[in-house]
Amino acid sequence: MKWSFPIARLFGTQVRIHVTFFLLLAWVGISAYSAGGAEMTFFAILFVLSLFLCVLLHEFGHALAAKGYGINTPDITLLPIGGVARLERMPREPRHELVVAIAGPMVNVVIAAILLLILRVSTPILEISFEFNSFSGFLVNLMRVNVLLVLFNLVPAFPMDGGRVLRAFLAMKFSYARATTIAAVIGQSLAFVGGFLGFVLPAPLLIFIAFFVFLAAGAEASAARTEEALSGVKVADAMMTRFQVLQVGDKIERAVDFLLEGSQTDFPVVDSQDKVVGMVLRNDLMSALREYGEEGVVREAISDCHLTVKANEPLPETLQVLNQSKCRTVPVISGEDESLVGLLSLENVGELLMIKSALDSHDRRGKGHPFLESGESLLHR
Repeated sequence: MKWSFPIARLFGTQVRIHVTFFLLLAWVGISAYSAGGAEMTFFAILFVLSLFLCVLLHEFGHALAAKGYGINTPDITLLPIGGVARLERMPREPRHELVVAIAGPMVNVVIAAILLLILRVSTPILEISFEFNSFSGFLVNLMRVNVLLVLFNLVPAFPMDGGRVLRAFLAMKFSYARATTIAAVIGQSLAFVGGFLGFVLPAPLLIFIAFFVFLAAGAEASAARTEEALSGVKVADAMMTRFQVLQVGDKIERAVDFLLEGSQTDFPVVDSQDKVVGMVLRNDLMSALREYGEEGVVREAISDCHLTVKANEPLPETLQVLNQSKCRTVPVISGEDESLVGLLSLENVGELLMIKSALDSHDRRGKGHPFLESGESLLHR
């Protein structure tokens, strides 16, 4: 995520923090100092850091549960509004998704239970305070926030965990796409009610959350419909097969010529054995051109994205990987000798979806079509 930087790596997952998090700390510190001086500032900042530690543990609950099903989590990013665990993909087995979705809130349940136990052991019930600048008050408020995190995350609406829990239960009876659509409609209905209440109360934060939930639910449903539309489609059905290729030792001038000659903006690079070594993207080409000039070598312009996909891989799974990566165009290699056979980009997938939608409309009028039945791609060019 842009404007974030790594602070640690745990269990194979990189922990990142967004720069706006420090703006939150600064705001909390200034507000606390104005209200109660240095002591209040210390406890307020300590509370925020403890809260985000709980959020981080929540996200690792998801990550470790997913790891149990062979799904890695490349990174977790901490933002002022919470944490985001970027899983490679969500489990398609409903029971697996249920476990992954519920794991995060269960971590907060455990944290709240531990804090309650510490309170019971360390402080007589009549001496418990709710002030931040006391030991018992600190624990009480941290426990309350963890309970609120559980309740908020279990609201049955995307992108909260409750939306995924609801979809997992629905997917035990319906198709994945149908389950997602139903869960999204429920989530958007709750968002509409929340937004209405936000205007009535008024509560600007509730309006913001409702708007965010409404958009997220729609995006989740759209992604599920896309995945269903691409069911059974291979990478080979969407890839480009007419494109220019650069040799790793070519001069940058050759890449510039290719760029000006046609509409291709990203170029695969191969070595002397015709094996893929990377991609030269337009932005990287411009950077190399400024630094080395036209006499520079193509290897100096190769992108740091080294992803390749195989032609016989399912397109939906490949699309998930492509969306999670920083690569906008990737080389497609054969499954046998790993030779370069095509290029795949999100634009290709979008074109395939448009063609499929048009042909499906044609088919509904009773004319039929042999879409992809022969194994030939309609997008080969």
